[in-house]
Amino acid sequence: MKNSINKINFHFDERIKSDFYTADYFVKTRNIINNQLKDSTFTMQWFQRQKDVFFCGSEIIKKLLEFKGSKDIIFEYLEEGSIIQPFEPVLRITGKYKDFCDLEGLIDGILSRSTTVANNAHKIKLAANNKQVINMNDRMDIYLNQQIDGYSSFVAGLSNLVTPASFEYLGIKPNLKGTMPHSLIAAFNGDITLAAKSYLNQYPDNNLVVLVDYNNDVINDSIKVCNELKDKVYAVRIDTSANLIDKSLELLDINNEELYGVNVTLVKLLRDALDFNGFNNVKIVASSGFDENKIAEFESKNSMVDIYGVGEALTKNKINFTGDVVKVNGLEQAKFGRKFIESFRLKSIKY
Repeated sequence: MKNSINKINFHFDERIKSDFYTADYFVKTRNIINNQLKDSTFTMQWFQRQKDVFFCGSEIIKKLLEFKGSKDIIFEYLEEGSIIQPFEPVLRITGKYKDFCDLEGLIDGILSRSTTVANNAHKIKLAANNKQVINMNDRMDIYLNQQIDGYSSFVAGLSNLVTPASFEYLGIKPNLKGTMPHSLIAAFNGDITLAAKSYLNQYPDNNLVVLVDYNNDVINDSIKVCNELKDKVYAVRIDTSANLIDKSLELLDINNEELYGVNVTLVKLLRDALDFNGFNNVKIVASSGFDENKIAEFESKNSMVDIYGVGEALTKNKINFTGDVVKVNGLEQAKFGRKFIESFRLKSIKY
């Protein structure tokens, strides 16, 4: 596990125990097997199909089995943060079908969501050369995913989360590092300096991160707010929309395609202006459309970004998991194309 978690604090809906989240055909299959083949033992294993994936979710499944009260089963699993390959078993459960079959779909979904977010977070962290990255995915998906997304992001090394819910599974005190939204500036009639002052007056112990793209004049507004608030400005954040060219770039004689949104040229001009005016310590935060590829491009061009903000990029490129019965009563039994695969990487515990 990339980041250390002292106390895992997973919470589950009690209705899981009454099949509220279980597909009807699993319930009916459990009833049939329990009535006619109740002494049979089954082995299921889970896998996915992509290369070099940063795995996450086994700790959640472990706690889910405890919550469900599963007994007399053997649970084999890969540790969080393992790099996995196509068709490699990541989990295996052996026991009476009735004791775990109703969790098959839940396990598929938990592994898919947590591994997708963790894998994206891992790639983003590598692309950013270990610079700070803020997880701003709360606005990109339904709020009910914040706990699992925060946990998965943290496991992969991104610990800058913006909601208390994102910290809930981690069992640690929220360390919130959000900036200001455009709505705060709108409330002060577009006056970025006045908005920044109001934020500082209300939260004097916070690092002041000023959003500076509201008027599409990043450099002038950054210098203006820094001149006014001096060393109280911790960072300025650029969030220019992809369909806009900042005023400071409108007269530049280079490919216009390169000038839209947050771009390397804009960041360089901002860094130069901050340094020229004596604000060398003010950091630059860049957000708006950043994913591992855009971050890698910025880093390859020695961009002066200090902190990246990412949102939707954390839930793209879904990693789908499949669970299969591969043994019945210790003998191999699986659908065509699937089979029991031995793995010496799996750890094992018994319930």
